Amino acid sequence: MQAFKNLWSAAVERLTKHISESAMDLWIRPIVPIAYEDDSAILMVESSFQRDIIMSKYKDLISHELSDMVGFEMTINVITPEDRQVSQSVKKPEAPKVQIESMVEPIYPEYTFDTFVVGDSNKHAHAACYAVAKNPSKAYNPLFLYGNTGLGKTHLIKAIRNEIAVSFPHYKTIYITGEEFTNELIDNIRNKTMPEFKNKYRNVDVLFVDDIQFIANKDSTQEEFFHTFNALYEANKQIVLVSDRPPKDIALLENRLRSRFEMGIITDIYLPEYELKVAIIKQKAKTYGMELPDDVVDFVAMKIKNNIRQLEGVLKKIMAFQLISNLPPSIAIASSAVRDITSENEPIPVVFDKVLKEVSHEFGVSEEDILSKKRIENVTFARQIAMYIMREITDLSLPEIGQNFNGRDHSTVHHSIRKIEAKIKTNNTLKNRIDSVIKNVQER
Repeated sequence: MQAFKNLWSAAVERLTKHISESAMDLWIRPIVPIAYEDDSAILMVESSFQRDIIMSKYKDLISHELSDMVGFEMTINVITPEDRQVSQSVKKPEAPKVQIESMVEPIYPEYTFDTFVVGDSNKHAHAACYAVAKNPSKAYNPLFLYGNTGLGKTHLIKAIRNEIAVSFPHYKTIYITGEEFTNELIDNIRNKTMPEFKNKYRNVDVLFVDDIQFIANKDSTQEEFFHTFNALYEANKQIVLVSDRPPKDIALLENRLRSRFEMGIITDIYLPEYELKVAIIKQKAKTYGMELPDDVVDFVAMKIKNNIRQLEGVLKKIMAFQLISNLPPSIAIASSAVRDITSENEPIPVVFDKVLKEVSHEFGVSEEDILSKKRIENVTFARQIAMYIMREITDLSLPEIGQNFNGRDHSTVHHSIRKIEAKIKTNNTLKNRIDSVIKNVQER
């Protein structure tokens, strides 16, 4: 029950970002959390009038916030003392159809610069995004942000939008992905409505395009985006582009677009250090109203190596288990949550096969050569990268990794890992290529 009360307190705090202070005092703060039953939050108010207002005006918003926090859909049912006396069981209401993605131009309060935890791996990206948010089109234009999946790019660009909405409320902003831009262009060409399409994207104050790498190798899309980019840039409008790799590494991207993407500032987010992960876990736990023991925090930080988004997923799993079982967080619970979120429950041979396949594809060396005794430079290099990735994404010891590479000695594995670690410190392109391999292994 205490876990449910903590969850409700955290939800109330989040609701203050959406609801006026007077409405909060009148309708939300008087709500008393009663119980959690069958994925439904049972809440109580004093009168049927209060109940009807909340269910008609605030039900979907409350359900959305609770669902977002626990990681699964949670409905709400508001009752009065009279309702409670009439029946000890409460009929579960129909689940509200809340889909975050379908909301028009959403501005989420959790995506702010204040809630973004800064560390060595993201401080330059944070500084650049903050400068753009405070001074659109005059700080860095275009801003090109890149990094692997789940490291905070979405948080930062939504933080820019939130900040601009507050400081420049008259500004018109559009957020779209490269794929959505392409599909919308195709629809407008088919429907012969290109003037409307051009007017939409060339008359905004800030244009955000996520996954811009998607437009590569699409001639018509690149042609249209080239002219859209020029129109906005010449009108001194802000352009923010997001990708999983820098412009120079986007294959089949037209040179004229690549040169324009590189006109402003290019900044990246790379894999988080241990200390940053600990700070993020503690902040997220505080947001969710959870108290996590230090050993649980340490366990999660050590297990989730490559994806900040997975940290949040693990915490939501822990919260859900705590809510259902009313047991305090423990390493056993955290371990179960980690297994649910990551692919660590896959058999090692499956993971190893994926690593071989992706390294072979990325670095142009056959899987057979990687496993062979060949010492040709490019083969040895690919083999060292595969060993490094196995160390990064599994809990295998050095001797165990060596066994997967046809019984190589642990000292060979150790040397290989150290060599790659040294190279990626000074070779950002190589680091991005390895990050891309890790991403593909984990997603496929």
